Amino acid sequence: MALSIKIYYPKTMPDALNETPEEFEQEAKIAMAVKLYEMKKLSSGMAASLLGMERATFLLLLHRYSVVAIDLTEEELQGDMDNA
Repeated sequence: MALSIKIYYPKTMPDALNETPEEFEQEAKIAMAVKLYEMKKLSSGMAASLLGMERATFLLLLHRYSVVAIDLTEEELQGDMDNA
């Protein structure tokens, strides 16, 4: 069973950012996954799974957020690969 998070935001927020509500919500979801990855709370595989995308796709979008794709110790990298 999957769980969900509900986030309330003003109706005008997507318009203020020149986005549709769907685009805004997807961007917020990506930003959350990227930040959790950057904080080392999620592996890249787990973050990609949260977003419903391939791990490689997730790693390629990190540059949009100025987050390095590989900033891991050897042990962390092995654990990341095991969870992919």
